[in-house]
Amino acid sequence: MIILHQGPAAWGVANISPFCLKLESYLRMTGLPYKARLADFGKAPKGKIPFIEEDGKYLGDSQLIIEHLQGKHGGSMDAKLSAENRARGHLVRRVLEESVYQHILQERWASDDGWRVYKPVFEGFFPPVVGAVAAPLIRRKVVQGLHRQGLGRHQTEEILEMGKEDLSAVATVLGDKPFLLGDSPTSFDATVYAFIASILVFPLDTPLRRFTQEQKNLVQYVDRFQQRFFANWSPPA
Repeated sequence: MIILHQGPAAWGVANISPFCLKLESYLRMTGLPYKARLADFGKAPKGKIPFIEEDGKYLGDSQLIIEHLQGKHGGSMDAKLSAENRARGHLVRRVLEESVYQHILQERWASDDGWRVYKPVFEGFFPPVVGAVAAPLIRRKVVQGLHRQGLGRHQTEEILEMGKEDLSAVATVLGDKPFLLGDSPTSFDATVYAFIASILVFPLDTPLRRFTQEQKNLVQYVDRFQQRFFANWSPPA
């Protein structure tokens, strides 16, 4: 049994963190048995979520965990991918994880409207009194990180255009295919679903969310993925 340590569920999806949602999606796609628990950051081997506990050992980083699981339990979903499709999947994954993720942070943490929506859910990581104190401090660090990374230095309109270009590229690669690389899902679909769903379910009407909603193939993709892999999912008690 794999123990998945991650953040809380919210807004009708299994996790508020796209990286946690990515890993849980992969576990559901493969059928590997797991139990999800709210993470204790003190046990995180890389100081971040998600991480897993398997055979008494902890392993962090969603992608490294997936590669570990593929090596240990087999990775049949990706077995028939051509080198070109593997490269295409890799590039899409990196766009989502390295660029689109910054836009998700910008909307949840840097925007005052987004923070009002996100703060009560994020505080669920902590005991009541601790969360009220810790959340603003962590927010300050995240906003500073966005500035260091570069996205936080731009004007709102510039940030939006950058996000739209990334999402347009993902929508173009997907096209009218059922899954990112064809008729069958691969491990790359766990990332695509997690990051696009994280934008669509955030309960605030932002320009980036509206633009994503306009990409009908992305919306249909998320619906199709949820129906196939999360149909019997319910929020943890």
